Amino acid sequence: MIRYITVKSRSRTELINITEQVQEAVRVSKITHGLCHLFVLHTTAGITINEGADPAVQRDMVNFFDKLVPNDPYFTHAEGNSDAHIKSSIVGTAKTIFVENSRLVLGTWQAIYFWEFDGPRERRVAVKISGDS
Repeated sequence: MIRYITVKSRSRTELINITEQVQEAVRVSKITHGLCHLFVLHTTAGITINEGADPAVQRDMVNFFDKLVPNDPYFTHAEGNSDAHIKSSIVGTAKTIFVENSRLVLGTWQAIYFWEFDGPRERRVAVKISGDS
C-alpha cells in the first residue's frame, strides 16, 4: 500500500522537515524491519536527507542552490520555472531509508526534507514501506 504525505510550502524555495510524517507512516504500516521508499510526485521539487538540528544549514543550502541555478531570464520554458526543474533533477525525487524495529534508520543529526523549488504550493510525497511485520 502506498501512503501519501501532503506538504504545503510557504516560499518559492524552502526545505520542509517531513521526518515525523514519514515515521508516522512507518508506524501505521506495522512493518518492523524493511525499507521506506519516498517519491516526490512533482517535477519542481525534491527530497533530501541532511542536518536537522541547525536551521542555518537549511538557509545555507537554499542560498547555495539559488546561486548555483538562479531563476534567470535566459531560460526559455514558458512557465518561468526552469530553475526549479533543474534543481529537482540535481537533488532527485526519491530516497530509500532502512527501517529497523519500526523506526527509520537515521543518524543523530539527520532529518528528511521535502525541498520546494517552485512554491508556494501544496505537494504530495508517496511513501511505500516494505518488509517484515
